[in-house]
Amino acid sequence: MPDLSRFDVPGEAPPFSDQTLVDVRAGRALVLEEPDGVAVVREGELELVVRREARGQGVGTRLVDRALALDGGAAPRLAWAHGDSPAARAIATRYGWAATRTLLQLRAPVPTSVPHPSLPSGSVLTAFTSGTGPAAAPEADWLALNAAAFASHPEQGSMTLDDLRARETESWFDADDLLLLRDASGALAGSCWLKVEDGIGEFYAVAVRPDLQGHGIGGVLMRAGFARLQERGVTTAALYVEGDNEPALALYRRSGFTQHAIDVQYAAP
Repeated sequence: MPDLSRFDVPGEAPPFSDQTLVDVRAGRALVLEEPDGVAVVREGELELVVRREARGQGVGTRLVDRALALDGGAAPRLAWAHGDSPAARAIATRYGWAATRTLLQLRAPVPTSVPHPSLPSGSVLTAFTSGTGPAAAPEADWLALNAAAFASHPEQGSMTLDDLRARETESWFDADDLLLLRDASGALAGSCWLKVEDGIGEFYAVAVRPDLQGHGIGGVLMRAGFARLQERGVTTAALYVEGDNEPALALYRRSGFTQHAIDVQYAAP
């Protein structure tokens, strides 16, 4: 498997999404390498990075040309610019690609004192455990909740069992950071998945069962997540949200989040 981390640029947004890295490790993505850059094509999407010192020398253009020359329907029709850099915008303009989607990264300070949230009557908050024991959350049940909560989300809503288990092997994964809210019947009502890495506590995915959305469950899960981050000594929280998801943006702003960075998806003409 190619070592994509060697192309990371300090101080810049990670060039590849978590799902892209999972697919590369599983052999489900095509990797195109240059001495000073690399591109990944998966499911019709392109992501690439060029070493900072090699930018402006045509490396990105060569990678895009190679990707667009793929045959058999493999050529990408979409491209992600993580961080929305001027170089990415210039490449998109050169090829006539138009911005069609924005993904915002928000950040907020973690309060030094976070009270544990008041749960709905009869509800219980537990940590994730794979398997089927008495204290466990069967992975299939969590995947069903996640798929329902993110039915309109093209990446998160399509997570598979293999994808989940691949994330469970990541160095950042901690089962105690995947919080589960069960209603009085024992059914999953929502979940708050945290990813703590490099000193940042990301709200990786906050899922609320569709029939409970709009009833304050999202706020309960956010407060539970902040309490967990405070317990771990994390001082900065982050999350990603679609730029046009006004209900979610309103929830996160109430929780103290402000915009930190932006990712843009471009589409071919």
